[in-house]
Amino acid sequence: MKVKINKKLEISNKSRPLIIAEISANHCGNKKKFLNLIKLAHKNGADLIKIQTYQPEDIVVNSKKKIYRIKSGLWKNKYMWDLYVKAQTPYKWHSDAFKLAQKIGATLFSTPFSVRGLKLLKKHKVQLYKIASLENTDFNLINEIAKTKKPIIISTGASSFREIKDALKLINKYHNKVIILHCVSEYPTPLNDVNLSRITKLKKMFKKNLVGLSDHTNSIDSSLASIPLGAAVIEKHFKDDKKNKSLDSAFSIVPEELKQLKYKSILYFNATKINNNDINKADLKAFKSKRSIFAKKNINYNDKLSDKNIISLRPKIGVGSQNYFKIIGKRVKRNISKDDPIFFKDLK
Repeated sequence: MKVKINKKLEISNKSRPLIIAEISANHCGNKKKFLNLIKLAHKNGADLIKIQTYQPEDIVVNSKKKIYRIKSGLWKNKYMWDLYVKAQTPYKWHSDAFKLAQKIGATLFSTPFSVRGLKLLKKHKVQLYKIASLENTDFNLINEIAKTKKPIIISTGASSFREIKDALKLINKYHNKVIILHCVSEYPTPLNDVNLSRITKLKKMFKKNLVGLSDHTNSIDSSLASIPLGAAVIEKHFKDDKKNKSLDSAFSIVPEELKQLKYKSILYFNATKINNNDINKADLKAFKSKRSIFAKKNINYNDKLSDKNIISLRPKIGVGSQNYFKIIGKRVKRNISKDDPIFFKDLK
């Protein structure tokens, strides 16, 4: 299966995984930094660059009630409204972001968190959309995104297989250009909790869809480990440097790591891609260097072959050495000199 994004990009199981750099809150509320992150991501190998389209009111109400306070994890004791005020990518920045992406030849897309945000993105002719893990049960939003008939990447953190099936069923009313991302909604995700085996389960369960990884660890290790499992897309949060102390910096990679991820993803894909040939092309020359049967001493017409007069040696010229026991006891049709290969045509 393949999903075409534009003239340059196509997501497929038969090609290397595409790398998505997720900017998210790593702009730290600074527009100049935000635009520079797009440039840096493109320069360091990102195939796709993703932002998030929301204002706080698209996600949560402005309240200091206990229920709206985050109880654990990286953002413990922060109120949800305050978190999203700080993390948002302002709507008014979007125009310059898409203009910049077009100028430098980058593919920029976004995760809308509301129908209002989706309408903004449609004005910029976005080529694909992402549905976040915690929004993959928001059927109204999913329906509106699916109606665009643009490719959809959907994350599956904190989601049951039933919820994924239900979301996919809704999208399938319009199309099936869907890439499902395995994701763990823990920030950052410890390597022991990455559960990459779920990629295999998703591939078996959703055979008509491509599967990838949204990686919230603080390294590229699990991203690379997902490639032999068939990840068609790898998404990593991206920051400009190690000094960046944004809300997302603890699980984001820097330009050099992004460059390494791109480079190594190609190496890992080429080393682990499925090859259905009986013998590797690279092995064909060596195949001819395997052993065959030779005369250990002079063998006269009508002599029987035995372990006294034959030996298996390199290279493979005549009868393959796997036929050693088949030819023992056979008589020869001609005189065979010592060290000469023996051929089936020589045998009675």
